[in-house]
Amino acid sequence: MSKKVVIMGAAGRDFHNFNVFYRNNEEYRVVAFTATQIPNIAGRKYPPELAGKLYPDGIPIYEEEELAEIIKEKGVDEVVFSYSDVSYDYVMEKASIANTAGANFKLLSPKKTMIKSKKPVIAVCAVRTGCGKSQFSRKIFEILSKKYKVVAVRHPMPYGNLVKQKCQRFASYDDLERYECTIEEREEYEPYIDMGGVVYAGVDYEEILENAEKEAEIIIWDGGNNDYSFYNPDLYITIADPHRAGDEIRYYPGEINVRLADIVFINKTDTADESKIVEVEKNVRKINPAAKIIRAVSPIKVDGDIKGKRVIVVEDGPTLTHGGMPYGAGTIAARQNGADIVDARENAVGSIKETFKKYPHLNKILPAVGYEERQISELEETINATDCDLILSATPIDLKRVINVNKEIIRVRYEVGRETEKELEKVLDKFVEEYM
Repeated sequence: MSKKVVIMGAAGRDFHNFNVFYRNNEEYRVVAFTATQIPNIAGRKYPPELAGKLYPDGIPIYEEEELAEIIKEKGVDEVVFSYSDVSYDYVMEKASIANTAGANFKLLSPKKTMIKSKKPVIAVCAVRTGCGKSQFSRKIFEILSKKYKVVAVRHPMPYGNLVKQKCQRFASYDDLERYECTIEEREEYEPYIDMGGVVYAGVDYEEILENAEKEAEIIIWDGGNNDYSFYNPDLYITIADPHRAGDEIRYYPGEINVRLADIVFINKTDTADESKIVEVEKNVRKINPAAKIIRAVSPIKVDGDIKGKRVIVVEDGPTLTHGGMPYGAGTIAARQNGADIVDARENAVGSIKETFKKYPHLNKILPAVGYEERQISELEETINATDCDLILSATPIDLKRVINVNKEIIRVRYEVGRETEKELEKVLDKFVEEYM
């Protein structure tokens, strides 16, 4: 008799784990997914077109709060935890809920879920959301694409029609419109498009890899949250953040990324305390003494004069929300350049107001949430109702493309410092020498 399984997820790792381990495995029967972190995923189905022949009716997706009830009602044998950027206390709380309700609690290993590519793969992952892995991924793309055909594959963000999003290829802004991308998706895809690159994402990462291999000499795995790579990499790079020193050994599955890493870049050392940098170094050496550790700087670029201005700071959403950061590049830029940060919370409406309630650590900063048109509209309304001189946008995208506001928008972003770029070039030279 097959074991009944529930997969706990957030529309990313959960679908991948199902596809590569459970979809055609007759020893198991996945009776449900649960969803959290991302709005409007629960209440839907993982569609039969993606679920395979064993699941002609698809698989229902429930709210995670219903986990214990689902286990009891469906006689579930195993609960598989399949999402990222959560503390070990959080993971074990979920394990306790599953065990108490009568199910075993399980974590699938990288060995069971990584797919091997025919082309060389560089994985860029992190210990937490918002460490700066995307800027490193894009810098790697920029360096290698001078000589090679490089394709990026991004960690999944399938918030819409899952069948339509099975295998997505982005090479133009028309592609972003065609797939009705959210702000969070645009943040990751637009920079590659601006560099003339190609980035894949979606739901079925075996099919995605097959397509990427047809046009790539080198593949970059651009990780999401602090999840580990879906592909078996030839070079594993992990980004750590001294602003959250200690999280590299306290958060799942970020510690796995440290343990798997060939190279650990400790990022943002130009804006962090030396004691915190040393703490990260000690923790990395303790659990992965073979990894090379490189200190990295992330200078902040501001596209305008903000001195003396009253500004709304719009920061990268995931970094502030489940990433747990109380500030980002925009806040640092405002402080460094003599701007006065205006608090937009009293004007927050709808889902923006709910975000502030859910994440009380947010203070005087506005997270760029935008999973759907309603949220984008509420972000616009919140900004337009706030009295200030301009908007300081620290998201990776150009907000002017997706929102209509009555104030000037000045962009802020982290960059890879020149000395760090030189270190990265050395790493990539060695990689090319070995694999190309």
